[in-house]
Amino acid sequence: MAFNRRPRRVKKCKLCSMKVEYIDYKNTDLLKDFINEKGKIIPKRLNGNCSKHQRMVKTAIKRARQMALLPFIND
Repeated sequence: MAFNRRPRRVKKCKLCSMKVEYIDYKNTDLLKDFINEKGKIIPKRLNGNCSKHQRMVKTAIKRARQMALLPFIND
């Protein structure tokens, strides 16, 4: 059975194009782009990050949550 799938659009890493070396946990404006309305971290297959920057985003969001700069959940 053949599936007719559309070819996926290759997403470019936004942080690589901005030449970001380090993501600071205090930069909540940047981090809010990578969490959804419920406060969950958006996976890299949806936001188009490379592996290196997705790991940096993950640790920065988790640090910002511990410092109460970002919420754990939004109800």
